[in-house]
Amino acid sequence: MSEVRSEPQGVPKASFAIIFCVSLATAMGNTGMISVLPAIGRSIGIPDPMVAAIFSLSALLWAFSSPFWARASDRYGRKPMMMVGLSGFMVSMAVCAVVVGAGLRHVAAPMVIFVCFLLARALFGLFGAASNPATQAYVAEHTPLDKRTQAISSLAGSFGLGTVIGPFVAPLFVLPIIGLAGPMTGFSIIAAVMLFIVWRKLPESEYRPVWTPPVKVPGAPKERPMWRDPRITPFLIYGFIVAVSQTAQSQTLGFLIIDKLGVTPREAQHSIAIAMAFGAIAGLLAQWGIIRMLEMTPRQLLRWGVAVAALGNFVVALAPDYEVLVAGFAISSLGFGFARPGFTAGSSLAVGVTEQARTAGAIAAVNGVNVVFAPFFVWLYEKIHPAPFLLNMGLLLAMLAYAFINPGLRNADPMPATRADTAIATLEKSDEGAG
Repeated sequence: MSEVRSEPQGVPKASFAIIFCVSLATAMGNTGMISVLPAIGRSIGIPDPMVAAIFSLSALLWAFSSPFWARASDRYGRKPMMMVGLSGFMVSMAVCAVVVGAGLRHVAAPMVIFVCFLLARALFGLFGAASNPATQAYVAEHTPLDKRTQAISSLAGSFGLGTVIGPFVAPLFVLPIIGLAGPMTGFSIIAAVMLFIVWRKLPESEYRPVWTPPVKVPGAPKERPMWRDPRITPFLIYGFIVAVSQTAQSQTLGFLIIDKLGVTPREAQHSIAIAMAFGAIAGLLAQWGIIRMLEMTPRQLLRWGVAVAALGNFVVALAPDYEVLVAGFAISSLGFGFARPGFTAGSSLAVGVTEQARTAGAIAAVNGVNVVFAPFFVWLYEKIHPAPFLLNMGLLLAMLAYAFINPGLRNADPMPATRADTAIATLEKSDEGAG
């Protein structure tokens, strides 16, 4: 691949708005589905840990397919991969709606519905993963190094906004005829609208490196996977633990609220939506407000993010009532709102412009595979209610120590010189380990 032709000046506003909405639609649908899953599972008769497992196969497919889609976006373009991702999301949501409708009408046994739901969701993991590396690479290619942290945090804000809108919109789609299958139907329609907009309005990235077929040299070593690249491996480890903790908390939240309030799943839906909305607003406050106002660097985000999220999990674990629970969830979300742009921007700055899509694919894989552990946290919740949140606190505090100890994370900063320092420091650690 060749380097970019000129210095990028920033993503055009119209293009950024479209890319933002692509991420928004996906986040809105996923968090909206998470908010209604406890009610769906208990209405159909699917055990709680298996409800959380509905995302597991999809997450594995997301993790394994993300690097493939990242390479495909280098070869075929960012825009086509966004369209593939939106198509996968749209079809998956539509099939999930059909399966849930069948389950609510008891057309088949709960375990049969569970398997069908699992496979329907897997379509998103296989094809929906195409859009994430493409959107991140598009933004990174158009943004100067010193502005990339803020640009990526703004893009990450689409996830936060989606988590506000999704849980609030989901109950509006619970209509008399289709019931709890309505939210997935609505989100499928939204994805179809976004697919049309991307097709008609989004230009291809003018800074995308020109793809050239790799030259095969006999005896030459194979290209190393990005997860083994010492420049970004620390960010992937950090990001994986952060993603595990955030997913575990969000997947367990609905069951915790249902049990704490002592009401039916359908009656608890409004309270679940309010709690998730407060968390999402806190995440947006971090990504759209505090990060920009204080001009926080990836190094600061990596440290403050896990520290604040650990505090929030501690509050949730010991919450005596619903109000304190919501406050703890909001504190956690504020911390995750710092941490996610921290490891995403840090990894982006640690590599060259021709490696942005592959790096984004590795980050997307980390953000996907963590969902596999959600059933374990729900099972742990069934045994001891505070246990998942106390375990999260321990994991996040371990990442706080890691952010101070690891040279790559310790030197993470948005300036080109520090980017080189990060690579050198991490390579030095790799050499020490090899010796």
